[in-house]
Parts: sequence; structure tokens; C-alpha cells
Amino acid sequence: QVQLVESGGGSVQAGGSLRLSCVVSGRTFSSYAMGWFRQAPGKEREFVASISRGGGNSYYANSVKGRFTISRDNAKNTVYLQMNSVKPDDAAVYYCAARSGPLVAVETQRYDDWGQGTQVTVSS
Repeated sequence: QVQLVESGGGSVQAGGSLRLSCVVSGRTFSSYAMGWFRQAPGKEREFVASISRGGGNSYYANSVKGRFTISRDNAKNTVYLQMNSVKPDDAAVYYCAARSGPLVAVETQRYDDWGQGTQVTVSS
């Protein structure tokens, strides 16, 4: 069974930066495409970014494009989300997710395993 553990959340001022990490264990990390999602209070979980199995392809939600960067280190079984120029609307619980297969995906139902989430709070 795959286990995903996020870290790096916390409080950040608007305009600041934060880096989230997600360590994956239990299966071969390099066999999974990975994604980051977020959920704010009273809202549905939404797609943020995805990266292919090999790391060569990534895809972003329009709301974070140009500000967030997803990356992965297959040697460390870790996927990252670098968040720059953070806005108050970015405040949410951030989840990493794993899907079997090579390709990026935006739909939550395409992901097989999820972490418990890490809270990001943005102060203006």
C-alpha cells in the first residue's frame, strides 16, 4: 500500500514563498505520476499541479501558473510544490496524490492514493 506524507505547510505572508514536500513509500515511486490538490473551507477539492512519472511533463491550474512549480526527485521518493508570490486565495489544505501510470492528470478520480494534507495559511 502506498503512503504519502506531506510537510512544509504553515503560515506565509501574501507575496511570500513556501515549499511543500510529499514523501511516498510502499511502492516504486518512479512508477507514479503525481499531483497536488487543495481544498479551502466550504469548497471542493481542486487541482493545482501534476507531474509525469519521469518528471518531463507538468501541468498547472491557471490560477497558479507562473507562480507554483511542481518537481520530483525519484531518488528521494519525493514530490515538491514550490509556491511563490502566494496570494490569500491560495490558503487551503494541500494534498499530494499518486496515480499509477506515466501521465499527468487533473481529475481527482484519476488518482489512487492520497496524503493527509498540510495546511497553508496566507496572511495579507
